Amino acid sequence: MLSTHSAGPAGIDLSSMDFWRAPQEERHAAFARLRERAPVFFEEPDAGPVPAGPGYYALVRYADVTEASRSPQVFASEPSAVSIPDMPPDFAEYFGSMITMDDPRHARLRRIVSRGFTPRMLARLEDDVRRQAEAIVDDLLEKGPCDFVSEVAARLPLAIICDMMGIPESRRAMVFENSNVVLAGNDPDYLGDDAETAITRLLNAGAELSALLGELAELRRREPADDLTTALANANIDGESLSDQELGSFFILLAVAGNETTRNGISHTLTLLTDHPDQRELWWEDFEGRAGTAVEEVVRYASPVTWMRRTLTRDHEMNGHRYRAGDKVLLFYPSANRDAAVFDDPDRFDITRSPNPHVGFGGPGPHFCLGAHLARREITAMWRELHRRVPGIRAAGPPERLLSSFVNGIKELPCEF
Repeated sequence: MLSTHSAGPAGIDLSSMDFWRAPQEERHAAFARLRERAPVFFEEPDAGPVPAGPGYYALVRYADVTEASRSPQVFASEPSAVSIPDMPPDFAEYFGSMITMDDPRHARLRRIVSRGFTPRMLARLEDDVRRQAEAIVDDLLEKGPCDFVSEVAARLPLAIICDMMGIPESRRAMVFENSNVVLAGNDPDYLGDDAETAITRLLNAGAELSALLGELAELRRREPADDLTTALANANIDGESLSDQELGSFFILLAVAGNETTRNGISHTLTLLTDHPDQRELWWEDFEGRAGTAVEEVVRYASPVTWMRRTLTRDHEMNGHRYRAGDKVLLFYPSANRDAAVFDDPDRFDITRSPNPHVGFGGPGPHFCLGAHLARREITAMWRELHRRVPGIRAAGPPERLLSSFVNGIKELPCEF
């Protein structure tokens, strides 16, 4: 049974790709209007052969997003956190990792997987990250002005994740191409022009990534190495280990979440520093001293992941609104991150902003981003190297943005220095 629906202000439809084609400023202005009358109900977008569901509420206020994140027993990640319609079972095989699970399964998987993200493991990666950033800037200086996304931003997170997992150089281009497809949103450059083609490409990308990890896991059970695949393929906690399917879908999550979002964080930084030269100057005056707050502000301001879905397990009242069991809600992070109830002058990009309790890595609770520390380190390391050796680098034109409601992605960004 659905609760009473409050319709959005005229002209705002979060389910329409026209909304996501609009300039960023227009979208943020629309979210500000939605926050005044939250929560707002929307019809579901057409997903081609997948039947449209009953619609969803947009959670656009900071208070709602954080409360739903903290209450997984009411706001569940199953059956899906990453798609608005309930996807067919063959999707769950590849895209059903722990991001779309609730406890106790979620806790079990996260416990096994989190051993790859301990402070000790991350400290070991520090040198790797630095070396990779140096090599990327070497190549950039040799190449001259180019596409910043493919030549700089995309290379670092991909190299680090493949190093962590022990993926050979020869397979990295495949990982890069398939992770682009998985997070393509509605972008025809990656998915083609019709729903059938898109679904086929998505499933093929998932199958290829999963198969790669299956092969590697089999090898690591016979010949262990010092990598995350070995740790995961041989993990045994309380008598439980990961199945090949769980390993494959975790790798897809890692390749996509750890690669795309950090890449977009690095790319958005270039756009923001170009558009706000005063903030660049401020950061460059004391790079190390301001790096921590600068990176947090980039993540707040750009919000690389736009939403996650939750489904109500029971009737529940939150901030004066009555939800019913089975209702779908979407947690809109860019909107929560500009909520004036929490952030002073929220539309201002301020690299010294503190405190900055943004939800750019997801809200508080069990699904807070496992790779947040790694993402922060990678963005900082890449920009430390650029600041040191190419301090005048800037965007040479507007970014070409990904057409997606799910990821605030940049496909191409010309740079000059």
